[in-house]
Amino acid sequence: MATRLDLDGNPIKPMTICMIGAGGFIGSHLCEKLMAETPHTVLAVDVYNDKIKHLLEPPPPEQHGGRHPWDGRIQFHRLNIKNDSRLEGLIKMSDLTINLAAICTPADYNTRPLDTIYSNFIDALPVVKYCSENGKRLIHFSTCEVYGKTIGSFLPKDNPLRQDPNFYVLKEDASPCIFGPIEKQRWSYACAKQLIERLIYAEGAENGLEFTIVRPFNWIGPRMDFIPGIDGPSEGVPRVLACFSNNLLRGEPLKLVDGGQSQRTFVYIKDAIEAVLLMIENPNRANGQIFNVGNPNNEVTVRQLAEMMTEVYAKVSGEPPLVQPTIDISSKEFYGEGYDDSDKRIPDMTIINKQLGWNPKTPLWDLLESTLTYQHRTYAEAIKRAIAKPVASS
Repeated sequence: MATRLDLDGNPIKPMTICMIGAGGFIGSHLCEKLMAETPHTVLAVDVYNDKIKHLLEPPPPEQHGGRHPWDGRIQFHRLNIKNDSRLEGLIKMSDLTINLAAICTPADYNTRPLDTIYSNFIDALPVVKYCSENGKRLIHFSTCEVYGKTIGSFLPKDNPLRQDPNFYVLKEDASPCIFGPIEKQRWSYACAKQLIERLIYAEGAENGLEFTIVRPFNWIGPRMDFIPGIDGPSEGVPRVLACFSNNLLRGEPLKLVDGGQSQRTFVYIKDAIEAVLLMIENPNRANGQIFNVGNPNNEVTVRQLAEMMTEVYAKVSGEPPLVQPTIDISSKEFYGEGYDDSDKRIPDMTIINKQLGWNPKTPLWDLLESTLTYQHRTYAEAIKRAIAKPVASS
């Protein structure tokens, strides 16, 4: 492998990375990228490894003589960061720790607020502490949810200022974090994530912790979330894209919560991982920074997303769309009491562009096509079998 250079022209030294949550959606794509394109070693920490099995298990003998080109550069450590004394040892062995571990499904914020707060704040505390005490760098994954609601959402519906970017574009160093009342438990996640961000920032200010905080704006692609009843709980409710995929695979109408009026932006996982690799390999430009990572060009209402996904899925599956492709449902009915929402999530890209020169490339149609092709290929047969199974009578 030729010597790789960072953005300032310096050679990038091989490093050891402790990746917590390596078996998840983002972790699996990041591990693939690190194995294929860099000389770095990954200590992959998680309770599950299904999504990275292909990196861990040797290939058949006819491929590369039964060895991966990255043989020995990824080790899986099955542990739960809640209560495992081995975690500090792994962080000490590494140059950099990346923390991806979190409960991050909106359906859980309401129904499991305690787990949500513990997972996103309490369980993340030892990771921050070990990095700070041992002088190790930390890349912590936060969320665009920390912004909460936009300033514009508090203006009257017909106020022209709602169209002014100053009232809705979210800036890392300027936008306030605005949450709903305490009884709206949806904000338990955002609040826990904001508090751990403040703690990391304080560790940097008081104890010299080298940190980077990542705020993802809806990263989308193969292996995200789960399909209920196939590779996740039957009663589980994943995030919007996997929810809609599940409906499409089952030939059911897509459920639009409160009419699908919320606006979101979506970025392709492979574009987003490019940004993370730049952070890993350019500490001088990334340390002390908070980065939005999203694609402001891919903005749609949830209703428009449902319409696009219906069209894309008909193309990739060859199955005609339903006569009535969507149905409206109230948030109370879908999520239960205490749900609240943010109206718009448009990231400002100035800081990441200036520091790392990163820009997302993939348009929404293309990323939906790639993701739904994967979902169809991976799940369609399993779902047909599950639907065809006779239900045992009681």
